[in-house]
Amino acid sequence: EATSADQVEKIPIEDTWAAMEKLVDEGLVKNIGVSNFEIEDIKKIQAVATKPIAVNQFESQPYYQRRELVKYCHDNGIVVIAHTSLGSPSNVMSSHAESPPLMQDPVIGEIAAEMNKSPAHVLLRWGIQRPTVVIPKSVTASRIASNADIFDFELSADQ
Repeated sequence: EATSADQVEKIPIEDTWAAMEKLVDEGLVKNIGVSNFEIEDIKKIQAVATKPIAVNQFESQPYYQRRELVKYCHDNGIVVIAHTSLGSPSNVMSSHAESPPLMQDPVIGEIAAEMNKSPAHVLLRWGIQRPTVVIPKSVTASRIASNADIFDFELSADQ
């Protein structure tokens, strides 16, 4: 196991992508994607790829919308999977943030009250209307079930 950066072999992302494409060719996987890739990183792969990038998973939520990256992915047929859709109140940097945690944001709370929904419902609905795939984190069965209760309302453009 590497204990310092100089012990880690630097492999070009293009080589890694080529190895992943071989997995598709061998029938071991159907699709391949990336995580936390910026537009420049995606372009590096697109320049050499023979298989499409199926998905890019990265943080996206109302405080961190990543509009340019979302648009680039959509324009290029790449599905966006948005992690941390409900914010990250336990993030070590949250104590330095000027904004309240997403689930406590007053605007989100007002919208939730208007819609008779929870702040989590509003945040998840915001994500799927972009459209992105959202993956809320929860280990509580009731919350997991509640997170699916987002298909009976829509947010307006103003919300």
